[in-house]
Amino acid sequence: MATNQVQSIKDSLKNKIWPAEDVVFKEFHTKEKYIEALYIKTISDETIIQDKLLKPFFEIPSQDLFLDYLQSSPLVLPFESEQKTLDEVIKGTAILFYQNAIYLFDSKVDRNNSVLDTTVETTIQGPQSGFSESLPTNLGLIRKRYPQTSLNVESTTVGTVSKTDVMILHDTRRADTDTLTSIKQFLASIDVHMFQTGEQLLDIIKKSNRALVPVMLVTERPDRVAVNLAAGKIIILVSGSPFAVVLPTVMKDFMSSMEDIYQTYWVTKFLQILRYIGFLTSLVLPGLYVAVTSYNPELFRVQLALSIAGSRMSVPYPSFIEVLLMLFMMEMLTEASIRLPKAIGPTATTVGGLILGQAATEAGLVSNIMIIITSSVAISNFVIPINAFSFTLRIMKYFVLALGTLFGLVGVVLGFFMLIAYMVKLDSFGEPFLTLIQSKPSKE
Repeated sequence: MATNQVQSIKDSLKNKIWPAEDVVFKEFHTKEKYIEALYIKTISDETIIQDKLLKPFFEIPSQDLFLDYLQSSPLVLPFESEQKTLDEVIKGTAILFYQNAIYLFDSKVDRNNSVLDTTVETTIQGPQSGFSESLPTNLGLIRKRYPQTSLNVESTTVGTVSKTDVMILHDTRRADTDTLTSIKQFLASIDVHMFQTGEQLLDIIKKSNRALVPVMLVTERPDRVAVNLAAGKIIILVSGSPFAVVLPTVMKDFMSSMEDIYQTYWVTKFLQILRYIGFLTSLVLPGLYVAVTSYNPELFRVQLALSIAGSRMSVPYPSFIEVLLMLFMMEMLTEASIRLPKAIGPTATTVGGLILGQAATEAGLVSNIMIIITSSVAISNFVIPINAFSFTLRIMKYFVLALGTLFGLVGVVLGFFMLIAYMVKLDSFGEPFLTLIQSKPSKE
């Protein structure tokens, strides 16, 4: 490269990033050699620069020998274009100017490479390690749990401003090529300024940005990722996010816990049945209570019908207002438990729930049976292993409740089947949401 061209590129790079306070431009001299380095000290590891660049620079006497060292170092890459060089500098790479040549020296610092414990998807048995905010660390965790040469890793960037690194992982022997192509096209079509985490993909999918049910699974567990890779799924890792995205995702994925593979056969089946019972209970019970008490009390035995009627004698409004009042109170308690500091959150919400429930019953605002119904719905909702689907269920029950309030038992049944029909319509990158067995066979 000509001297004038190198000087022009150097001046251009300095003008574009030099005014920042943390930008460093240094010149280093010996009797035989001269080198210049440009880097951002807050995102570059100066220890690497000192050990892998400056020490060899002052210890190697010859210009040609030091040039051979630079060209043979795995940390050094050749200059390609000014824009790509700028993109690398703002990620922590240093620029070296030596003998009318420009090199990129990989000095990125990784401050978030510690392996974290799982906080969202906790399990009693099995591994407790979770992803970190470092892409290389997360990839290493997956490689360790999935030691297959067929595991392919492709990288891209998303976000016109953030330029976030994104990795696509799949097993070439098991993943479906059409699904992989569809996911790549989807990532390439994303047009956002800031891309911070995989959960943003839920909002970015155009056909599902108003969808009620999530069509992708976000997990913090490397073991869940390994299991899904073996099942032919495709994994998306986002730099700076301690979560991975699993695609395509069906309903049985949301209803599965990692404990299922660590338990005995019948214990696993029992827990899975329990989750589906909890799903149905949380979805149908509020609407069923309103429908039966307001439209068809003859479905109860006489003693139970009289007991419910007696407990509602002091309640001054219809049953659906009573249900809405308690459900909204439970939703606010749930949100408060999430937003409050961990030290006082559980205590405050538990005491608040007990005091509000008892006071509302004694004041005649709600019946005793309503407290039981609300508690059952809340407990059933928390049985769902994946939070994203649990949040969806919290909204679904109001749809069934509204139809049950208007049309009684017929409305409850109609609302339930309408939700089933809605989920049948959904697909996750070509995979039907309510599929029980993966329709696309894996390729061995």
